[in-house]
Amino acid sequence: MSETPLPGGFVNAVIRVGDTVRRVPGPRAAYVHELLRLFERHGWAGAPRYLGLDEQGREILGFVDGHVAWEETQPDGVTSDESLARVAGLVREFHDLTAGTPQAEGGEVVCHNDLSPKNTVYRDGGAGLRPVAFIDWDIAGPGRRIHDVAHVCWQYAGLGPGAEPGEAARRVRVICDGYGLAERGEVVDTVLWWQDRCRRGIEADAEAGMAHAVRLRADGVVEQVGAAHDWVAEHRDVLERNL
Repeated sequence: MSETPLPGGFVNAVIRVGDTVRRVPGPRAAYVHELLRLFERHGWAGAPRYLGLDEQGREILGFVDGHVAWEETQPDGVTSDESLARVAGLVREFHDLTAGTPQAEGGEVVCHNDLSPKNTVYRDGGAGLRPVAFIDWDIAGPGRRIHDVAHVCWQYAGLGPGAEPGEAARRVRVICDGYGLAERGEVVDTVLWWQDRCRRGIEADAEAGMAHAVRLRADGVVEQVGAAHDWVAEHRDVLERNL
């Protein structure tokens, strides 16, 4: 069957073959495969299905059809309040599925750790584009619920330069409400933690010669994340007050 490269990958080349996706397994592939099997056993459709390895040693995943929001400009449905709330609801679903499982390894839940519109598949069921699944689970691992919720607030609410603080704070609240997050005192601190971790991680990986990090640093991503961190720190009072 013909192979078609899929757009948007920053670390790993992703190839579509028929109704499957092929990619080189990551360093934690065994863990991720077990996690995807857990989702399949529970009938949760919010992640690709793991189907094994092909003759080249690439992992075979079920292709999740829909709109992947990897470009900067997106249709209104992707950024709507309804989509924000549904993203948070999907996160709550897989968190609840993984709580207390061996994959959580004593943590609260399994976290995706890289939730963003670029790793989200959207479909239009008649009311506009809505999120239906998350892809790219390569760095999933045990963690706290707040870790993924804060990452969603950063990435989906667009916390950074150019955002209007009051509107950004309102969108953060939509996310927290959609998740059903009861304790919100750590949300902003955890957003700042993620942003600091992200920029330091890119710098460290680039210094180690990792190609994707070298490319990200050359594209100015470290500076962009640093500017987002400074924006959140500057407007933390508005963000926290609206929670």
